[in-house]
Amino acid sequence: MATPVNESKQGAVPTKTGQNRPVVCVFCGAASGTSPAHLSAARSLAQAFHDNGISLVYGGGTVGIMGEVAKTLVSLSGPSAVHGIIPEALLKYERKGRENGDESTPEKLIDENVYGRTTVVKDMHTRKQMMAREVMDSGPGGGFVALSGGYGTLEELMEVVTWNQLGIHARGIVVYNVEGYWTGLLQWVKKSVEEGFVGKTNANIMVEATTSEEVVERLRDYQNAEGRFKLNWGEK
Repeated sequence: MATPVNESKQGAVPTKTGQNRPVVCVFCGAASGTSPAHLSAARSLAQAFHDNGISLVYGGGTVGIMGEVAKTLVSLSGPSAVHGIIPEALLKYERKGRENGDESTPEKLIDENVYGRTTVVKDMHTRKQMMAREVMDSGPGGGFVALSGGYGTLEELMEVVTWNQLGIHARGIVVYNVEGYWTGLLQWVKKSVEEGFVGKTNANIMVEATTSEEVVERLRDYQNAEGRFKLNWGEK
Protein backbone atom coordinates (compact mmCIF):
# COMPACT_ATOMS: atom_id res chain seq x y z
CA MET A 1 0.00 0.00 0.00
CA ALA A 2 1.35 3.41 -0.94
CA THR A 3 2.14 6.01 1.69
CA PRO A 4 -1.04 7.94 2.54
CA VAL A 5 -1.46 11.34 0.90
CA ASN A 6 -3.51 13.89 2.79
CA GLU A 7 -5.80 16.45 1.21
CA SER A 8 -4.34 19.88 0.54
CA LYS A 9 -4.88 22.77 -1.84
CA GLN A 10 -1.26 23.30 -2.86
CA GLY A 11 -0.54 23.18 -6.55
CA ALA A 12 -4.16 23.33 -7.66
CA VAL A 13 -4.81 24.86 -11.07
CA PRO A 14 -7.50 27.57 -11.09
CA THR A 15 -10.07 27.92 -13.87
CA LYS A 16 -11.01 31.22 -15.47
CA THR A 17 -13.60 31.69 -12.72
CA GLY A 18 -10.93 31.34 -10.04
CA GLN A 19 -12.18 27.93 -8.89
CA ASN A 20 -9.81 25.00 -9.07
CA ARG A 21 -10.43 22.73 -12.06
CA PRO A 22 -11.66 19.25 -11.11
CA VAL A 23 -9.26 16.40 -11.78
CA VAL A 24 -10.47 12.83 -12.06
CA CYS A 25 -8.14 9.85 -11.77
CA VAL A 26 -9.32 7.02 -13.99
CA PHE A 27 -8.25 3.45 -13.26
CA CYS A 28 -8.68 1.14 -16.24
CA GLY A 29 -7.17 -1.66 -18.25
CA ALA A 30 -4.27 -1.66 -20.69
CA ALA A 31 -6.36 -4.16 -22.68
CA SER A 32 -9.38 -3.27 -24.80
CA GLY A 33 -11.64 -6.10 -23.64
CA THR A 34 -13.62 -8.46 -25.83
CA SER A 35 -16.71 -6.25 -26.01
CA PRO A 36 -16.53 -2.98 -27.97
CA ALA A 37 -18.61 -1.43 -25.19
CA HIS A 38 -15.50 -0.95 -23.03
CA LEU A 39 -13.68 1.28 -25.52
CA SER A 40 -16.94 3.04 -26.29
CA ALA A 41 -17.38 3.82 -22.59
CA ALA A 42 -13.85 5.23 -22.47
CA ARG A 43 -14.60 7.59 -25.36
CA SER A 44 -17.93 8.58 -23.81
CA LEU A 45 -16.26 9.33 -20.48
CA ALA A 46 -13.68 11.53 -22.20
CA GLN A 47 -16.49 13.43 -23.90
CA ALA A 48 -18.22 13.95 -20.55
CA PHE A 49 -14.97 15.24 -19.03
CA HIS A 50 -14.57 17.68 -21.92
CA ASP A 51 -18.16 18.88 -21.62
CA ASN A 52 -17.74 19.51 -17.89
CA GLY A 53 -14.24 21.01 -17.84
CA ILE A 54 -12.65 18.04 -16.08
CA SER A 55 -8.98 17.11 -16.39
CA LEU A 56 -7.70 13.55 -16.39
CA VAL A 57 -4.84 11.95 -14.51
CA TYR A 58 -4.22 8.29 -15.29
CA GLY A 59 -1.59 5.56 -15.48
CA GLY A 60 0.10 6.87 -18.61
CA GLY A 61 -0.43 3.98 -21.01
CA THR A 62 -1.18 4.34 -24.71
CA VAL A 63 -2.88 0.99 -25.25
CA GLY A 64 -6.26 -0.48 -24.39
CA ILE A 65 -8.83 1.48 -22.43
CA MET A 66 -6.09 3.63 -20.88
CA GLY A 67 -4.92 4.90 -24.23
CA GLU A 68 -8.45 5.37 -25.53
CA VAL A 69 -9.66 7.64 -22.75
CA ALA A 70 -6.46 9.70 -22.84
CA LYS A 71 -6.22 10.28 -26.57
CA THR A 72 -9.94 10.99 -26.86
CA LEU A 73 -9.79 13.69 -24.20
CA VAL A 74 -6.65 15.20 -25.75
CA SER A 75 -8.43 15.35 -29.12
CA LEU A 76 -11.28 17.27 -27.47
CA SER A 77 -9.67 19.42 -24.77
CA GLY A 78 -6.01 19.51 -25.76
CA PRO A 79 -2.85 18.02 -24.21
CA SER A 80 -3.04 20.15 -21.07
CA ALA A 81 -6.19 18.29 -19.97
CA VAL A 82 -4.39 14.95 -19.58
CA HIS A 83 -1.50 13.88 -17.34
CA GLY A 84 -0.21 10.33 -17.55
CA ILE A 85 2.04 9.00 -14.79
CA ILE A 86 3.88 5.81 -15.67
CA PRO A 87 6.61 3.76 -13.95
CA GLU A 88 9.80 3.49 -16.00
CA ALA A 89 9.61 -0.31 -15.96
CA LEU A 90 6.40 -0.17 -18.03
CA LEU A 91 7.80 2.05 -20.76
CA LYS A 92 8.83 -0.94 -22.85
CA TYR A 93 5.15 -1.53 -23.56
CA GLU A 94 4.95 1.97 -25.06
CA ARG A 95 7.75 1.39 -27.62
CA LYS A 96 5.27 0.55 -30.33
CA GLY A 97 6.51 2.88 -33.07
CA ARG A 98 3.07 4.34 -33.71
CA GLU A 99 2.76 7.97 -32.53
CA ASN A 100 5.80 7.44 -30.29
CA GLY A 101 9.40 7.28 -31.35
CA ASP A 102 11.38 10.18 -29.83
CA GLU A 103 13.71 8.48 -27.35
CA SER A 104 15.68 11.57 -26.29
CA THR A 105 13.99 11.35 -22.87
CA PRO A 106 11.71 8.67 -21.38
CA GLU A 107 8.77 11.10 -21.30
CA LYS A 108 9.03 11.79 -25.04
CA LEU A 109 8.42 8.16 -25.90
CA ILE A 110 4.74 9.03 -25.52
CA ASP A 111 3.59 11.83 -27.83
CA GLU A 112 2.19 14.70 -25.78
CA ASN A 113 0.08 15.90 -28.68
CA VAL A 114 -1.70 12.55 -28.76
CA TYR A 115 -1.80 11.38 -25.13
CA GLY A 116 -1.08 14.49 -23.05
CA ARG A 117 1.77 15.20 -20.67
CA THR A 118 3.68 12.20 -19.34
CA THR A 119 5.65 11.90 -16.13
CA VAL A 120 7.93 8.88 -15.69
CA VAL A 121 8.40 7.72 -12.08
CA LYS A 122 10.49 5.05 -10.42
CA ASP A 123 7.79 2.76 -9.06
CA MET A 124 4.08 1.98 -8.72
CA HIS A 125 3.80 3.57 -5.27
CA THR A 126 5.06 6.93 -6.51
CA ARG A 127 2.65 6.75 -9.44
CA LYS A 128 -0.35 6.20 -7.16
CA GLN A 129 0.73 8.91 -4.73
CA MET A 130 1.08 11.45 -7.53
CA MET A 131 -2.26 10.57 -9.09
CA ALA A 132 -4.00 10.83 -5.73
CA ARG A 133 -2.33 14.16 -4.96
CA GLU A 134 -3.60 15.70 -8.20
CA VAL A 135 -7.14 14.66 -7.35
CA MET A 136 -6.91 15.93 -3.79
CA ASP A 137 -5.51 19.28 -4.90
CA SER A 138 -8.23 19.77 -7.51
CA GLY A 139 -11.56 21.54 -7.44
CA PRO A 140 -15.07 20.28 -6.61
CA GLY A 141 -16.14 17.30 -8.70
CA GLY A 142 -12.70 15.71 -8.70
CA GLY A 143 -12.41 12.10 -7.67
CA PHE A 144 -11.65 8.56 -8.74
CA VAL A 145 -13.34 6.45 -11.41
CA ALA A 146 -12.88 2.79 -12.30
CA LEU A 147 -13.53 1.78 -15.88
CA SER A 148 -13.19 -1.88 -16.82
CA GLY A 149 -9.82 -3.45 -16.11
CA GLY A 150 -7.95 -6.30 -14.51
CA TYR A 151 -5.95 -6.94 -11.33
CA GLY A 152 -4.23 -3.56 -11.34
CA THR A 153 -7.47 -1.65 -11.82
CA LEU A 154 -9.13 -3.51 -8.97
CA GLU A 155 -6.14 -3.00 -6.67
CA GLU A 156 -6.03 0.74 -7.34
CA LEU A 157 -9.77 1.07 -6.86
CA MET A 158 -9.81 -0.76 -3.54
CA GLU A 159 -6.86 1.23 -2.24
CA VAL A 160 -8.63 4.57 -2.71
CA VAL A 161 -11.78 3.04 -1.19
CA THR A 162 -9.73 2.04 1.85
CA TRP A 163 -8.11 5.48 2.01
CA ASN A 164 -11.56 7.05 2.01
CA GLN A 165 -12.74 4.79 4.81
CA LEU A 166 -9.63 5.66 6.85
CA GLY A 167 -10.20 9.38 6.38
CA ILE A 168 -7.11 9.92 4.23
CA HIS A 169 -9.17 11.58 1.50
CA ALA A 170 -12.76 12.71 1.05
CA ARG A 171 -13.14 12.43 -2.71
CA GLY A 172 -15.82 10.59 -4.61
CA ILE A 173 -15.21 7.07 -5.94
CA VAL A 174 -17.32 5.88 -8.85
CA VAL A 175 -17.45 2.47 -10.48
CA TYR A 176 -18.44 2.82 -14.15
CA ASN A 177 -20.29 -0.45 -14.56
CA VAL A 178 -20.13 -1.17 -18.30
CA GLU A 179 -22.39 -4.06 -19.36
CA GLY A 180 -22.40 -5.33 -15.79
CA TYR A 181 -18.61 -5.69 -15.62
CA TRP A 182 -18.39 -4.59 -11.97
CA THR A 183 -21.68 -6.15 -10.81
CA GLY A 184 -19.85 -8.98 -9.06
CA LEU A 185 -17.77 -6.49 -7.07
CA LEU A 186 -20.83 -4.51 -6.06
CA GLN A 187 -22.54 -7.72 -4.96
CA TRP A 188 -19.44 -8.61 -2.93
CA VAL A 189 -19.76 -5.31 -1.03
CA LYS A 190 -23.37 -6.16 -0.15
CA LYS A 191 -22.30 -9.64 0.96
CA SER A 192 -19.51 -8.17 3.08
CA VAL A 193 -22.04 -5.93 4.82
CA GLU A 194 -24.34 -8.90 5.44
CA GLU A 195 -21.45 -10.94 6.86
CA GLY A 196 -20.27 -8.10 9.11
CA PHE A 197 -16.96 -7.30 7.41
CA VAL A 198 -18.00 -3.91 6.02
CA GLY A 199 -20.11 -1.59 8.15
CA LYS A 200 -23.50 -0.59 6.82
CA THR A 201 -22.53 3.07 7.07
CA ASN A 202 -19.53 2.43 4.83
CA ALA A 203 -21.36 0.42 2.18
CA ASN A 204 -21.60 3.36 -0.21
CA ILE A 205 -18.00 4.56 -0.24
CA MET A 206 -17.90 3.57 -3.89
CA VAL A 207 -20.97 4.30 -5.96
CA GLU A 208 -22.16 2.87 -9.25
CA ALA A 209 -22.73 4.64 -12.55
CA THR A 210 -23.85 3.09 -15.83
CA THR A 211 -23.34 6.07 -18.15
CA SER A 212 -20.62 8.69 -18.49
CA GLU A 213 -23.10 11.41 -17.58
CA GLU A 214 -23.91 9.54 -14.38
CA VAL A 215 -20.20 9.31 -13.56
CA VAL A 216 -19.88 13.09 -13.59
CA GLU A 217 -23.10 13.50 -11.60
CA ARG A 218 -22.03 10.95 -8.98
CA LEU A 219 -18.70 12.72 -8.51
CA ARG A 220 -20.32 16.14 -8.28
CA ASP A 221 -23.00 15.02 -5.81
CA TYR A 222 -20.86 12.55 -3.83
CA GLN A 223 -21.62 12.31 -0.10
CA ASN A 224 -19.05 10.75 2.16
CA ALA A 225 -20.09 7.69 4.14
CA GLU A 226 -21.15 8.29 7.73
CA GLY A 227 -18.96 5.46 9.00
CA ARG A 228 -15.62 6.86 7.80
CA PHE A 229 -12.90 6.82 10.44
CA LYS A 230 -11.98 10.27 11.74
CA LEU A 231 -8.24 9.74 11.94
CA ASN A 232 -5.49 12.35 11.89
CA TRP A 233 -2.76 11.20 9.53
CA GLY A 234 -0.76 14.43 9.54
CA GLU A 235 1.65 15.57 6.85
CA LYS A 236 4.84 13.55 6.47
